[in-house]
Amino acid sequence: MSRAAASALAVALPLLLGLPGSAARAAEPADDATRITHVQHEDGRVSLLVNVPPDVDVDLSTVTVTVGGEKTDAEAVPADSTSVVRRTAVLAIDTSNSMRGDRFRAAKSAALVYLDSVPSDVEVGIVTFDSDVSGPLQPTTDRDRARAVVDGLALSRRTRLYDGVLAAVAMAGDEGQRSVLVLSDGADTSDTDLTAVEAAIEGSGVLTDVVSLEQTGAGAVDALTRMAESGSGTVITAESEALAETFTDEADVLARQVLVTTAVPDSVTTTDATVTVALQAGATTLSAEIFAPVRDRTLEREVAAPLPSAAGPGIQVPTYAVYTGVGLLGTGLVCFVVMVGLGSRRTPEMSAVDRVVQYAAAGGRGPAPTMEKNEQPLSQAKDAAAGVLRRNKTLEDRIARKLTAAGSGFLPAEWLLLHIGVAVGSALLGLLLGGGGALTGAAFLLLGLLAPWVWLGFKKKRRFKSFNSQLPDTLQLISGSLAAGLSLAQSIDTIVREGGEPMRTEFRRVLVETRLGVSIEDALEGVAERFDSKDFSWVVMAIRIQRQVGGNLAELLDTVAATIREREYLRRQVLSLSAEGRLSAWVLGCLPPGFSGYLLLTQPDYFGVMFSDPRGWLMLGLCGVMLSVGAFWMSKLVKVEV
Repeated sequence: MSRAAASALAVALPLLLGLPGSAARAAEPADDATRITHVQHEDGRVSLLVNVPPDVDVDLSTVTVTVGGEKTDAEAVPADSTSVVRRTAVLAIDTSNSMRGDRFRAAKSAALVYLDSVPSDVEVGIVTFDSDVSGPLQPTTDRDRARAVVDGLALSRRTRLYDGVLAAVAMAGDEGQRSVLVLSDGADTSDTDLTAVEAAIEGSGVLTDVVSLEQTGAGAVDALTRMAESGSGTVITAESEALAETFTDEADVLARQVLVTTAVPDSVTTTDATVTVALQAGATTLSAEIFAPVRDRTLEREVAAPLPSAAGPGIQVPTYAVYTGVGLLGTGLVCFVVMVGLGSRRTPEMSAVDRVVQYAAAGGRGPAPTMEKNEQPLSQAKDAAAGVLRRNKTLEDRIARKLTAAGSGFLPAEWLLLHIGVAVGSALLGLLLGGGGALTGAAFLLLGLLAPWVWLGFKKKRRFKSFNSQLPDTLQLISGSLAAGLSLAQSIDTIVREGGEPMRTEFRRVLVETRLGVSIEDALEGVAERFDSKDFSWVVMAIRIQRQVGGNLAELLDTVAATIREREYLRRQVLSLSAEGRLSAWVLGCLPPGFSGYLLLTQPDYFGVMFSDPRGWLMLGLCGVMLSVGAFWMSKLVKVEV
């Protein structure tokens, strides 16, 4: 299941269970900068807060909205010109002694800049944490009072970071759009459990961003990241001199918001539906989409229809069909529960590489659906899976590499849960189909254990093939951009905006890594390693040489692109000529185990002796060894390296 589908399912689960609520957090946005951050409905009307990209002049009169696929009249106004939706922002500021000196002066200056930049309708609250946690300012629009509180901040010992974040989340309340901005430079010194903090943030639905001020401890950075991810936010690492700019950017996000209101069409009878908003910015159309409640949910209990009388002949359902139906139902329920668990929240433990991958894929901060209380058991299951992987780093690294290669949005702990769910569901289906037979159950269990890895291998192969086929055209586009006068980084940004997948995702990650301090050559080398692409390694080598000795990089990339294109042509020709041999290898390799499985299912008494008699074990072992050797040699014969 894709990341967007998992997120949408996580939004829809509370609705399917009949949970109350009039607001929803956004699913994955339609693009990187335009997104719906808050939705609320009342009296047949829906109000949406929409973030728009910076430096874009949006024509609010061009707004169009569709609800459940039905177009409806809508009105768009700047969010700060109305009080329809309450907006609350809480600043959680570290006032421990580690902030003394330039850091504390920069923090207070940045907070004052934030108060000057944030829209006047946004209620701002302040929480401080050191040896104690206090809330000197409850959310208010009185900026003079807020400035006085900031000017009066003082330092103390210790850093009760976790308690401070909990206090900020509680201060944000439970109405309208709520956000928390945390500023800290040290690790927590309290006894509060980080897992409890994550659960509180995620359960509240408060968007949480964290500014890590010259952070040095890896453990502290990891804790800040986990809290930010629980609140669908990001961690921003900033120097003291850049704090004012960072806080200004956070305030500008609220200043650029647009409030869109529309009536729910009468033809939309469901309580929840997909809402799409589109705005014109010159010749560009900005659009965002969310699945959210649009009407109040009625709690009327349906009257069950009377059961048909048992008298009369009726339809006799075979026992085999009953077993099959129950097996399919059980498998569907297992997969549904697992998928919901994966979509509810992110696994807390993420490596630096995983965070870069997620940031690159999302293109920045994006709100995600909240997790309700009844999802806590699934969250605990994911935490348990993450704990197992932490104790077995080899397995975690192996799963992470395979997921990255396949372009999957799952984390290792999520994949482990999904794998277990598929295996259990397959075993259950096998037991039902085999009438409780252990052999059939074991066969289906083995199938459930192998199928997810086979699927990952298929996704990896298809993604690698797509990458190699797009490489010549990508190099040609970079070369043209360089010839037009753009820099290499700007040329790569062109690929991000105009390229296809997986080129777009990988080059977006290159740009993100360069912004984090990695050289562009090393970032490109990482792409070559992830795809094990010799062709792209040549490209990186050519760029490195050109950076050292100079020359016309555009002409060099044209030459490399032409060479790769010719090699791709030769590779396809070889695949065509060897197609018959490869098909024969597949048929000869799959026919014996496939026919054995068919006999095991249809004639268990006839084929079961192979598993109950020692001579059958010997025969199966010899057949397996011979088949493996034959498959190995056939694969070597039909595989031609180009």
